[in-house]
Amino acid sequence: MAEPLRFAVLISGRGSNLLALATAAAAGRIAGQIVLVISDQPQAGGLDHARRFGIPTAVRPLARGSDRAAWSRELDALLRAHGVELIVLAGFMRILDPDFVGRWPGRILNIHPSLLPRHRGLHTHRRVLEAGDPVHGCTVHFVSPELDAGPAVIQGRFAVQPDATEESLTARVQQLEHIIYPRAVGWFAGGRLTLVDSVVQLDGRPLPAPVIEDSA
Repeated sequence: MAEPLRFAVLISGRGSNLLALATAAAAGRIAGQIVLVISDQPQAGGLDHARRFGIPTAVRPLARGSDRAAWSRELDALLRAHGVELIVLAGFMRILDPDFVGRWPGRILNIHPSLLPRHRGLHTHRRVLEAGDPVHGCTVHFVSPELDAGPAVIQGRFAVQPDATEESLTARVQQLEHIIYPRAVGWFAGGRLTLVDSVVQLDGRPLPAPVIEDSA
């Protein structure tokens, strides 16, 4: 029987996706365990979720004007010291530098609150409303050096209602995030999901487009 996947979750805020991942792992829906939660914000609410699950935590702030390369090296060393096999970004608001990403090829996942490649970056819900997009959602993707541009794995999608607001879109997207992120991590932990030569493979076959999870 394969050893459980050892993965770390990086957060900056409330940690709702961390909670979803920890709950899924505890229930056996992910064949792995969260061995470390790292936050760049000392007061991040997600640290409390980690402690309730008995998960080790570390805080690594990056002060303005500090040495980003040194911070990245320290982060890398910390992850390796805990035997981490997969890095899961869950609302982590720091951009990882290309050297760091290059040291973890095919082993960093992120979730973004839009249907990538549309609306990379911040304020996605506002931009969806301003653009009049008929659908919205979220995307789990492998991380590449370019921001929000790595190969997509799975997307959660729903129709934007005429009376939608930023707040209602936020709530709908988060509901879908809590479904598709544990699913993607579960695929990786089970050996079903890999990245080969920048191509997503699921069950040993190239994935021509992200898996779609539609929500009514």
